[in-house]
Amino acid sequence: MADRLVTGDTAPAFTLKDSTGKDISLSPGNGRRTIVYFYPAASTPGCTKQACDFRDNLASLQSAGFDVLGISPDPVAKLAKFAEKESLSFPLLSDEDHEVAEAYGAWGEKKNYGKTYEGLIRSTVVVGPDGKVSLAQYNVRATGHVAKLRRDLKLDA
Repeated sequence: MADRLVTGDTAPAFTLKDSTGKDISLSPGNGRRTIVYFYPAASTPGCTKQACDFRDNLASLQSAGFDVLGISPDPVAKLAKFAEKESLSFPLLSDEDHEVAEAYGAWGEKKNYGKTYEGLIRSTVVVGPDGKVSLAQYNVRATGHVAKLRRDLKLDA
């Protein structure tokens, strides 16, 4: 398991397929900030709530200069169904081998109902236009996360 990222770290570069099969890359230097959020599984209650919160806040996040990328270990076909069903208009990226999640420290040991296993840790990393991490949050809650993120980014001041 990779170390968790902290403010000031250089965000690992990546290219992944989105729900349409198109390659999407994290591209520092585009003048925008990117919210990269990792979620365990498309179409589950918590992940649906979180994705819909991002969808509902997308216009205001974009007008504040933020792009949003959602990453899960789901295959492209599952992401396509999820995006269509929930009208998600931001890229959902497939990280089936969890290589990107590991690089971002969002893959590791989890405990659920007394069982320990390896899995995706619900996390959000905000990457500045220079490719540096400006905010990294791990083990976030699905419900209320976008509102907390907006407060942490001082978007509701």
